[in-house]
Amino acid sequence: MALYEIKNLNFTYPDTERPAIQNLNFSIEPGEFVVICGKSGCGKTTLLRHFKTVLSPYGKREGEILFEGEKLEEVSVRRQSAQIGYVLQSPDNQIVTDKVWHELAFGVENLGYDQQTIRLRVAEMASFFGIQNWFDKNVEELSGGQKQLLNLASVMAMQPKVLVLDEPTSQLDPIAAGEFLSTIRKINLDLGVTVILIEHRLEEVFPMADQVLVLEEGKQIYFDTPRMVGKDLADNDLFLAMPSPVQIYNGTGQEGVCPLTVCEGRNWLEQHYGSCKNMQHRECFRHRKQERDYVVEAKEVWFRYEKDGRDIVKDLSLQVPKGELFCILGGNGTGKSTTLSLLSGIHRPYRGKILLKGKEIRKIRDKELFHRFLGVLPQNPQTLFVGNTVEEDLWEMFSERSPIRRKEDREKIEKVVGDTQIGHLLHMHPYDLSGGEQQRAALAKVLLLEPEILLLDEPTKGLDGFYKSRLAEIFQKLKEQGITIVMVSHDIEFCAAYGDTCAMFFDGGIVTACAAKEFFTGNSFYTTAANRMARQIFPDAVTVKDVIEACQRSRQPE
Repeated sequence: MALYEIKNLNFTYPDTERPAIQNLNFSIEPGEFVVICGKSGCGKTTLLRHFKTVLSPYGKREGEILFEGEKLEEVSVRRQSAQIGYVLQSPDNQIVTDKVWHELAFGVENLGYDQQTIRLRVAEMASFFGIQNWFDKNVEELSGGQKQLLNLASVMAMQPKVLVLDEPTSQLDPIAAGEFLSTIRKINLDLGVTVILIEHRLEEVFPMADQVLVLEEGKQIYFDTPRMVGKDLADNDLFLAMPSPVQIYNGTGQEGVCPLTVCEGRNWLEQHYGSCKNMQHRECFRHRKQERDYVVEAKEVWFRYEKDGRDIVKDLSLQVPKGELFCILGGNGTGKSTTLSLLSGIHRPYRGKILLKGKEIRKIRDKELFHRFLGVLPQNPQTLFVGNTVEEDLWEMFSERSPIRRKEDREKIEKVVGDTQIGHLLHMHPYDLSGGEQQRAALAKVLLLEPEILLLDEPTKGLDGFYKSRLAEIFQKLKEQGITIVMVSHDIEFCAAYGDTCAMFFDGGIVTACAAKEFFTGNSFYTTAANRMARQIFPDAVTVKDVIEACQRSRQPE
């Protein structure tokens, strides 16, 4: 018997004409690992929320959802709470207590188990997930990765039959994300728990899947094995979200069996291009000292949140040239977002200087700072929304302007709406948008400031491969206008493909900063899947495009 059966499922939100999901039909067997992917706003989260009645969105639904052969709405709330585990995108939105041990016990307590059972479940989960060392900590002391692991452990303490996860790694650095996904796979294989997962970063999770469900504009276009989906999506915009080995395989002519992992991809390259090893020569990176116009500078900056607390930023120095995309990478909790808050003037260092265009930031008035000079996109885009619709929010940026300039303002809004592709979202409430749609709407609002310097915290979070390419085009246009972009990101693939300079942030400061290609060819973990796959044959190839071009050159007659 299937664990879930979806029959002719349609759903439409109130006051909208187009259904969010249309005519979905598929079944999920016990113990399967199912990945759901598609563009931002295609209905992934809407579908996921239908897997648990208490989370179902308000609107008009048609069709059936069966859980173990029974209509889901007829399954008791207690049984759903125990057997259907749900992990949200943002860990802070799911944590409800103050202590780690209490969070682990919370779900089991609410199911009414006796004290002995609760203690046993908590001890087992703490041991399985390696939580013993921070068992007595306050939740607020945990990093993003630890919070997400705590959410997972709390859900698993109730011994669910199925885990439903909505982009659980979107706020995690690459190493923490890999560890989290490995834990999910272990739960799936060792405990037989069914996993249903939404994810935009498919490099690691795609090969784990038994089945992949692909949605486009709310419709089911594929429900098949990863290899078949990877091959069949080759001519679709969604293909940009596929793992690097799949993209390289398709870009070089689909010879042999489609590789899914870095290991399979390396073996595939060795089989088809191994003879090219001696033809490749490592590129020599030359460090050229040249006069640059630096518009963002930090000089020996130190910062702590509390007077007697520990230093979050330590002896930070950086220089960002005009017109560059400067990418800051590093693990969760190392001080990257705090650094952006210092560069934007939200916080002030207790030692050192922040300079913007050569002027110390503390000497720049707020009205001058945020008027066509500095634009900031925070990690949580919801903090920028104040209106009842996206359109209202955009017009709010011109609330103090003269009505005489309304035509000029409308033209600016139309341009930024076109660039970010949010025209179909203008009449929706910002909080009703998907995570990726909120990112685009927030970016549109920031771009209306027409800043010379953009500070962006995780701007690709929640975006699929197609919209990331659109974002890259926007960045390129901004750079051509001389606008400087400083971006904190966990998105290695995006930084490698489009960044000018990449910097590694560790323990409160920048360890190294260099050209993107030099940065990624020198790393083992903080590098792209394409580089890990091809470095034995094409050592200078960093992006998917680099590897494909290297393969094509190797086939050309000399």
